[in-house]
Amino acid sequence: MGLEVGGSGITVVIPSLPSRAPMLDRALASVKAQTLLPDEVIVEFDDEGLGAAAIRQRGLERVETEWVAFLDDDDEMRPHHLEYLMSYAVAQDADYVFSWYEVVGGVDPRPSEFGQPWDAENPRQTTITTLVRTALARSVGGFVDAAEDADLTSPDRHYAGEDWRFTKRVNDAGAKIVHVPAKTWIWHHHGRNTSGLPQR
Repeated sequence: MGLEVGGSGITVVIPSLPSRAPMLDRALASVKAQTLLPDEVIVEFDDEGLGAAAIRQRGLERVETEWVAFLDDDDEMRPHHLEYLMSYAVAQDADYVFSWYEVVGGVDPRPSEFGQPWDAENPRQTTITTLVRTALARSVGGFVDAAEDADLTSPDRHYAGEDWRFTKRVNDAGAKIVHVPAKTWIWHHHGRNTSGLPQR
C-alpha cells in the first residue's frame, strides 16, 4: 500500500501485519501529522510470515525518493520528527540520522547513549527509526538476513538484529552518521514487541 502525502524528498516505510490494524492506524496518523510531510508512505504487509526485516527490505526496494525513513507499525512519530532529522541531515551533510525516543510501557534499554555524538570507531545500535539516503541503504544490503547475528545470541547481548546489522554496515561503508539529541518519536513496548532489550 502506498500513500502520497507531501513533497520533502522522503518516503516513510512501515512493515506491518493485517492483525495489527489499530497500531498501524496510530503510526500512520503520526506520519500524517508531521510538520515536514513525506512524499510517500509505503506500508508493506507481511502476509507470508517472512518477518519484519524482509518486509522492510521489500518496502525499501520500492522507494523512489532520495531519503527513506523507517517506522515500525507499533511506534509513532512526534510531529517534528522528520523535520528535525532532515534539518540535521542538511546542516551536517549527513547520510544517516537518528534521534531518540520516549518509551511507553517499558524502560529505555540504553539511556546512557542518549545525546552522545556518533563514534565511528565504536558504533552502536540505533533502533530502526532512522532517516537515511536511499541509495546508501540499498548499497549496504538493506535489511537482508546475514550471519552477523551468530555471535549475538547471548542473554546479555547489547546489540542484535537487523537494526544492528544495518547500522554497522552503514558505518563500515564510511557513511556520515549523526545523532539528533532530541526525543522525536515514541517507542511502544508491549507483549508482542521483541525489539531492543526492554525490561518489562
